[in-house]
Amino acid sequence: MLIHLGLVASWLTEFQEWYAEQHPIVKGAVVLGGGTVACAGGVVAAPVVGAIASAAGLGVAGGSLAGAAASSAGLAALGGGSLAAGGLGMAGGTAVVAAAAGAAGAGATTILSKKVDSEGERTKQDFKRASSERVQEGDIRFEDEV
Repeated sequence: MLIHLGLVASWLTEFQEWYAEQHPIVKGAVVLGGGTVACAGGVVAAPVVGAIASAAGLGVAGGSLAGAAASSAGLAALGGGSLAAGGLGMAGGTAVVAAAAGAAGAGATTILSKKVDSEGERTKQDFKRASSERVQEGDIRFEDEV
């Protein structure tokens, strides 16, 4: 099914206008929601990030482990060390990864929210200005009249 680009552009313009009219609490909730979704993504991605951290040389056996051992060692290193060594262990590493992802998600959502809000305000102002202008008879010419 092919979607006409004009229809998508029209829907986007309507959404921007709607979003610009929303209360700041709604806009704040959108930003928090974006951060929450990104944080959840960070929790899911934590084992991969741990393995990458271990391969990069973090931790006691950094770079020499593979698989689940690399993931566990990398997360423990990100968490400040193992529980036995006084660190927060894998849970701490997972929390670090999730917090970083959540902060990045909230920041990106804030930027996007401000952009959509400003575009909606600009569109509303353009509409007001265009609707206040009067068209005089003879101002509009069709192609066959030229």
